[in-house]
Amino acid sequence: MDAQAVRSCVVVAGLGVSGTAAARGLAQGGERVVVLEQHERPIPPVLAELGVEVRFGEQELPARTELVVTSPGWKPDHPLLLAAAAAGIEVIGEVELAWRLRHEGAPPWLALTGTNGKTTAVRMLTSMLAAGGERALAVGNVGTPIVDAVLDPGDTTVLAVELSSFQLHWSASPAPKAAAVLNVAPDHIDWHGSLEEYAKAKARIFARAERVIYNADDPWASRLAEPYQAGGDGRVVGWTLGVPRPGQLGVVEDLLVDRAFTGDPVRSAEELAALSDVRPFAPHNVANALAAAALARSFGVPAEAVRQGLADFRPDPHRIAHVARVGEVDYVDDSKATNPHAAAASLAAYPSIVWIAGGQLKGADVDDLVRRAAPRLRGAVLLGADRKRIAEALARHAANVPVLEVAGDDTGVMDRVVTEAARLASPGDTVLLAPAGASLDMFSGYGARGEAFARAVRDLTGLAER
Repeated sequence: MDAQAVRSCVVVAGLGVSGTAAARGLAQGGERVVVLEQHERPIPPVLAELGVEVRFGEQELPARTELVVTSPGWKPDHPLLLAAAAAGIEVIGEVELAWRLRHEGAPPWLALTGTNGKTTAVRMLTSMLAAGGERALAVGNVGTPIVDAVLDPGDTTVLAVELSSFQLHWSASPAPKAAAVLNVAPDHIDWHGSLEEYAKAKARIFARAERVIYNADDPWASRLAEPYQAGGDGRVVGWTLGVPRPGQLGVVEDLLVDRAFTGDPVRSAEELAALSDVRPFAPHNVANALAAAALARSFGVPAEAVRQGLADFRPDPHRIAHVARVGEVDYVDDSKATNPHAAAASLAAYPSIVWIAGGQLKGADVDDLVRRAAPRLRGAVLLGADRKRIAEALARHAANVPVLEVAGDDTGVMDRVVTEAARLASPGDTVLLAPAGASLDMFSGYGARGEAFARAVRDLTGLAER
């Protein structure tokens, strides 16, 4: 940071991954840094070496605080953040800090956000960029902390930046080379207060972007892109699962095609890949691939690199991952479906489903999800803190579907859940873990929930073999 930006004291709120990276970057730049952390935890040695002060349990701002860098987990109504605002002290997040810390000639950003699909899309994008000869790095809400990537980019030529609504809430300055919104649906309402405020945070990604890329099939994404449409200069690019219009990417028969980044978008289209190149195949994953392709093409990646990037891509665990087939029934782990919108995408991918759902709904409504999924459901097994709310929705909109609630809050509940789902399933069905809720009521994270599901399924496999 320049001399005028040197502050008497910079407070970093939170000692997690992003907070540690922010504190380290600030201290290396010569700032006096105080980290406030609510719970006792080990202090990373690098912070001690840099002279960073860490205070546990304190909720008051130190004297002469001139900037607060907050971690994503701290809500805007946290007393410390409210106190900073009341005192006229600027509050920013790690992403905003990273943008301010960039050096001249820093790698450009290709940024994306959305309720669901962010990590998959950013990893697809990174793979496409690599296939096109770029030295790309995934950062932000995935991979390397963004401050670390900015301060030590090495030979990186472009950053693929995944941004959450929490990060965007505290960011005003980033100006990515291109920015994409995948979708917007109710999520984190307990953090933002309303869907409108949540969408407002997502919209920040477009504010200073050179190119605006959006999901033309998603009402909220289209709405967020609308203010930038007037120029008609090609700045705004959409994608769709239907046949694309000029200025869009889309699907023609079994092909992903580009009618935005071609010599003549009105009269010509360029083939990018086949639907069979998208793995795992599901409509929402095709949308992720099109979003990644649009961002890659905006950076000059050739069509053949898009296809190669999809071929090279390996999905992260717990995202519509096929676990096993037992007795002609498929078992699929989509534990990452932590909100109704994500669960709806999973449910739409299979024709006959025994649904495993439940967890923490985070204030989201599930009636529309259940109403739309009802024709596909052959049974439902529910667990977790908000299972009764899902059961009530099923009673309203899918009264003929057998529903079992499995009580308990220990991780061993998943064994009983899978056993009950297996009893409800018939040959040709898919037992689908798509919880529609967060996992922290019972598990350490969605990964642990998915692993518990996979272990329980493997136990079924063992029983079937004996």
